[in-house]
Amino acid sequence: MVHVLSSRTLLRPTDPERSRVFYGEKLGLPVYREFGTGPERGTVYFLGGGFLEVSGRSGEPPSPAVRLWLQVADVTAAYEELVAAGVEVLRPPVEEPWGLVEMWLADPDGTQIAVVEVPSDHPLRYRP
Repeated sequence: MVHVLSSRTLLRPTDPERSRVFYGEKLGLPVYREFGTGPERGTVYFLGGGFLEVSGRSGEPPSPAVRLWLQVADVTAAYEELVAAGVEVLRPPVEEPWGLVEMWLADPDGTQIAVVEVPSDHPLRYRP
């Protein structure tokens, strides 16, 4: 078995600067590291237990099969902050039948992002 030391999701946006503004300024993700120069330079954002790398450029948007899942402590507070920052929310926070509170938005290329709160009484909070 491969021993994984670190991991990250790689996005190749159609407009790298627009995506850096979205992830860095609008979502407020902290920068883990940057590399390269010019408009297609790479920026790696810290995502709690993982990383999101926005680098290079693609001629077309990513597949709709690619989605991001971001867990936050308070999805209602996140919703208010994102709306105030001008982020278009596709669906405001809703408690799902499976007990998570989910909000959906999309990045500039249409990659859908679930912003999720795990309530304190949800089974995901407990380990048998």
